[in-house]
Amino acid sequence: MPEVFPPVVDLSLPDAPAQIDRVCRDVGFFQVVEHGIEQSLTDSVFDVADRFFGLPLSAKLPWSSDSPEVERGYSAKGTEGLGYTLDLEQPPDLFEALTFGREVLPDDSAFHTTEHSFFAPNIWPTEPTELRSTMLAYWDAAQAVVHRITGLMATGLDLDPDYFEPFTDKAVEAVRINYFEGRPGDKAATNQFGIGPHTDYGIVTVLLTDQEPALQVYTDSGEWRYVTPVPGALVVNVGDLLSRWTNDRWRSTLHRVVPVLTTDNSVRRRRSVPFFHEGNFDALIECLPTCVSDDNPARYGPIRGGEHVHAKTMSGRLLEAAGAESTLGDRAQGLTT
Repeated sequence: MPEVFPPVVDLSLPDAPAQIDRVCRDVGFFQVVEHGIEQSLTDSVFDVADRFFGLPLSAKLPWSSDSPEVERGYSAKGTEGLGYTLDLEQPPDLFEALTFGREVLPDDSAFHTTEHSFFAPNIWPTEPTELRSTMLAYWDAAQAVVHRITGLMATGLDLDPDYFEPFTDKAVEAVRINYFEGRPGDKAATNQFGIGPHTDYGIVTVLLTDQEPALQVYTDSGEWRYVTPVPGALVVNVGDLLSRWTNDRWRSTLHRVVPVLTTDNSVRRRRSVPFFHEGNFDALIECLPTCVSDDNPARYGPIRGGEHVHAKTMSGRLLEAAGAESTLGDRAQGLTT
């Protein structure tokens, strides 16, 4: 049996905040159990995903967004490249996706702005008929887990458990179903990936994934290590903004998905469902008081979180990055190997 990676944190245990602090320092990725999302719901998410992505391309394309600025609906294979967010010259990625945002927008100016399109209306395919209700149920469950985790994170940083709430009560968030399928004869070009090397842009990502090995994390030893999901667990990772916020105490770690290809006459597939928790668009991100000292001064100036996330999102959708900053330093070496 392969060693479990990344480490597992039981959210119900009293020392969960300390465990989270440790793994966020060491790896930037961890798995959580006792998170409260029912297995029947996650099974339903995978079921509607399989049924939608199993449709012919002609039935999926009508559910695409008309603009790359609007990250909603269907994204066809080859229309995005996450390696572009790091200025890597690589072929487009091999995944298909469905992306959804907040369904009901409160009567608040933060959700109704022409400044950006993060709160655009959802694009719901009509088939399978259960897709919309299933994904809305999963949204509610994943959002609750995210806030539970950020509360434990705050405690692990010696902050009040509700510290992050004023920065995330009107958060830019999205759920994306990523789908990878390899059929007999499929090939990948040189340096082409299921999802290219990247860091996540915002505060934290909570990932529901199946057991198909494909997700890799870049380690301190300069190696790409496979994630081995524990059945029933969710995979959690730190984003760029949280890394900045903690003055690099916690790591926004490079990761990628290798091509999902088959070596025989079978069809191989992988499904993953990240919930991206990016924080409020106008949140001012400054190094936390518990993460700076005379011996460890702030490494980053203040930044508006939404501006960073917008720039990175657009560069990943085959547009030029404009003002996106990275917390990688010299860790972006050897990314095509």
